[in-house]
This record gives sequence, structure tokens and C-alpha cells, in this order.
Amino acid sequence: MANSNKILQTNLQAALLAISLDRTAQTSLHSQLTEALRQLILSGQAVPGARLPASRQLAQDLSVSRQTTLTALDQLVAEGYLETRRGAGCFVARDLPHLSPPAPTTIRGPLAKGPTPLRPFHPGIPDMTLFPHAVWARHLDRAWRQPEPALLAPPDPLGWPPLRAAIAAHLRAWRGIDCAPGQVVITSGATETFELLSRALFTPGDRVLIEQPGFPPMRAALVQAGLIPQALPIGGAPPAEAKAAIVTPSRHYPLGTTMPLPRRLALLDWANRRGAWIVEDDYDSEFRYTGAPLPALMSLGASRTIYVGSFSKLLSPALRLGYMVLPPALLGLVSTAMSQTGPRASLVPQPALAAFMDSRAFATHLRRMRRVYADRQVALRTALLRDLPDHLVTQPDPSGMHLVCWPGPALSLTDTQVATQAATIGLTLRPLSAYWPDSTGPQGLVLGYAAFAPDAMNTAVRQLALLLQPGSAPVST
Repeated sequence: MANSNKILQTNLQAALLAISLDRTAQTSLHSQLTEALRQLILSGQAVPGARLPASRQLAQDLSVSRQTTLTALDQLVAEGYLETRRGAGCFVARDLPHLSPPAPTTIRGPLAKGPTPLRPFHPGIPDMTLFPHAVWARHLDRAWRQPEPALLAPPDPLGWPPLRAAIAAHLRAWRGIDCAPGQVVITSGATETFELLSRALFTPGDRVLIEQPGFPPMRAALVQAGLIPQALPIGGAPPAEAKAAIVTPSRHYPLGTTMPLPRRLALLDWANRRGAWIVEDDYDSEFRYTGAPLPALMSLGASRTIYVGSFSKLLSPALRLGYMVLPPALLGLVSTAMSQTGPRASLVPQPALAAFMDSRAFATHLRRMRRVYADRQVALRTALLRDLPDHLVTQPDPSGMHLVCWPGPALSLTDTQVATQAATIGLTLRPLSAYWPDSTGPQGLVLGYAAFAPDAMNTAVRQLALLLQPGSAPVST
């Protein structure tokens, strides 16, 4: 009962705060307030016995004089809608016989659906069960239980300064990028990052090079911005007329290859000669399983390179936090573009993430997940070699969160057909051919392993084997 009363009181408080008074109307403010309070009672939002705020508090909440609230309250007391109790305040009258509870209404429409369950082998998703929830909760609680004054002020559109400093320190240690905290701009993720860059650096009709194969949503975002995406085949020379090139040099998506040093230097030389920009999309390079993560392209040429990173794969997609590192010459342009829409990245997780990174918990988590994901890649390859040795061919990958599987001699279906049929048994496989425009690429399948325990992948591979070789049982150990 106590909880029910609290809920009703909270609902009444919200309804009172929602009252809107028109100072330009001919009707006086106290008359408008009287009518608004009367309607709250008649509609049942203010239930019998509910306590109203003190007249001073109500006046402050509605930005009116106390006399206005006293006049409205006295009128409703006189009409019998309210009653006063000495020393206790003003309450909705309990005896309102002419009022009856409103008839329940049935609102027809679609039901709210929950998130789609994660199914093997969805690529690019971290294992959220291994996220350090307790540590994260402590940092979040410390940041907001008694927030420092800067957190309550209008937020810096470029991001929480301590987080920008923490990211700069991380990039120096892990990616070989020597940048100042002021060069780091916090975003809500890659989508906002590329939208900002499109508005700040380019004009509709500009040509932007993107890798082929590449990430299909990237092409769609550029087209929506009015830009012309042009294919940059792996190993191909960039054409002179392009304004920028978007590349994944540390780990190509989806093939997983690494751009060799001569190719990197040639790309930087092209950008310097043409006055073009290189956008380095570094989406999961921290997950390298043999040796240290490779230095970023930006560490070789910072003046023409824009570095784009995200926490979606390193920590959680739910954070909706990403960042970019800009050459100083671009800070003003991007800041102006961001001011047109305002910051989209929530400030709430930013101080917690800054403390999480400064406490070394972030680096500890990355090292742990590198070991876990390396073991899971081995587990997936072992299961495929055991149950589908002649259908799907893989090679060890020194980094990443997914494997590219090539068709073996026994596979008679196209990659799209395999993905479609696998979906009917609860598996998510991405056809490799879909990463080329019009799905014209070579045959293959992209299988994510980071989010799935070895037992779950073993079961999923056996299900896939039964699908691809009906009538025969997969080899089991």
C-alpha cells in the first residue's frame, strides 16, 4: 500500500509540473490554475486524499506568485474539491460523491517488443556477460551520487574533458598516436561521426573513396549525405579527384587483412599531394592475439588523418559512445557542424568511463577479453574442422572478433542460401558476397565468435552441419 501511495503522489507531482499557464491570455493566471487543478481532480490524476505541495513550492514550480496559488487553492477549497488540515497542508477532498473513477480504456495498437535475442554467429558483438558490471556501477555511482559542479553545467559539445584526456592517454599507449586531449571529440558512435565529417569537410557531390569490400551501412550513410562513394579496391591506387578515403588499415572489414606499410605510406603521400583526408576507421584493433596491437595509420601521418574509434566493441554497444581524433586544423569546422545539432552523446556515462579508464580497469578488461576471444576463435575453428571440414574452410586470424569462412568442395549452396537457411534454425551468418555492391562479391560466410561461449558455438556448428549435410550426423567428440 505504501508503494502504491508513493506512486500516486509521484504521478500527481508530475502532473502538477506539467501545468502550462498562458501569460498572454485574457484569463487571469489564478483562474487558469484553478481550472487546471480542478481538471486534475476530475480526471482522477489527483486522487482523493492526495496531498498538494505547499503554496510556496507550487508557486515556485509554476513560476507564479504565491498569491496566485493561494487564490486558486482557496477557490477550490470553497468549491469542496480541496480541504485543509491544520499543520498538515492542503489535500484533495476525500468525500467527492459526484466523482466516479474514469472508465478504463483499451488502446489498440502494436505491442512493444523486446530486443531480438543474440544468435550465433552474429559478428561484431562483445560478450556482455563478461563486462565488469560491478566495477562500472561503482564508477557510475561515484560520478552522479554527488556530481561535481561541472557536470551540472551546460555540457561541452565536444565531450567531457577528463574522458577526452583518458582517450588520448589510451591511444598513446595502445595505438601509438600522440595527440592532445583537445583533439579528441566524443560522439554517439560511428554514424554521428561520419555525419559530422560529411557536413564539416565535404559538399554534396564530392567523391569519397571507400574500401571494396566494405561496411554496407558506411556506403548508405555517404549516399544519404549527398556524397558519391567510389570503390577503393584493396591494393588499388586512389584516383586524384577524390576528397577523402575511408579505410580500415589495422584490420580490414570484413576480410581481416592488414594494410602493408608501403600501401600506408603511398596513401599518406596521396593525401598530402592532393590535399585530401584519410579517415581511419579503427573499430577493433585492440583485439590482436599475437604480439602488440599494430600502430595506427595516424601515428605515421597525423596532419591529413582523422582517427575514428568506438567503445561499442571494446565494452558495450549500449554505451553509445565513440570518438574521433582530429588534426588541429579541423577542430573549428567540426565544432561548428556539431553546434548545428548539439551533442548527441549522453553525458551520463562519460565521467564513469573516464574514471574506468584512469583506474586501469579498462586496460585490464581489454587484456582479459583478448585472451577470451583468442580462445573462442580456436574453439570455433576446431568445431568447423570437426563437423564441416569439406564445407567451410578457415585460416587462423591474428586479430578480430569474427572469422571469414570460404566454401569448401562439399558446399553446393551459395552463401546467401546458407545464411537464409541458417536463420530458420536460429543462426546468424553473414554472406560475404553482400559486402560488395549489389552482392556481387566472392562466396564466403562471416561468423562472429566473440559473444559466444565455446559450448554454444559447438552446438551451433553441429546444427549447421545437420543443415548442410542432411541425413548424416556430424562428427562428435
